[in-house]
Amino acid sequence: MKRNLVLPVTSLLSILLASFHLVDDIVYGSDKGVALNLLMVAILAVWLYGTLMLPERRAGHIIMLLGSLLGLTIFLAHVTGTGGLQGIEIGKMSGASFFVWTLLALAAVSLLSLTVSAQGLWSLLRSKARR
Repeated sequence: MKRNLVLPVTSLLSILLASFHLVDDIVYGSDKGVALNLLMVAILAVWLYGTLMLPERRAGHIIMLLGSLLGLTIFLAHVTGTGGLQGIEIGKMSGASFFVWTLLALAAVSLLSLTVSAQGLWSLLRSKARR
């Protein structure tokens, strides 16, 4: 797969997994604030815009890099216990395996996206410096 195609694909996959996880958080009751959910939807929309409309530009790489950091932050927040669902035993919830799978998949894909976006941003900055 071409390198310039890997970043948008991994970024889109991260957006999809983050949205699945946001839905799980809402369903399981860890996100009770409407304002926070609206903020997350706005962040996902900007991330999607950067992925689809600006994939070859510096701004797009920065947006995708920040989005992948968000994906890793979601994973770390839940792993460290600061991301909601305190006091709830995840193993006893229906759909728990999907919840955990989205967290693990989001972390893996976000880490790949972070690496590729950083590499692409570095490449863009180096090529601009050569001119």
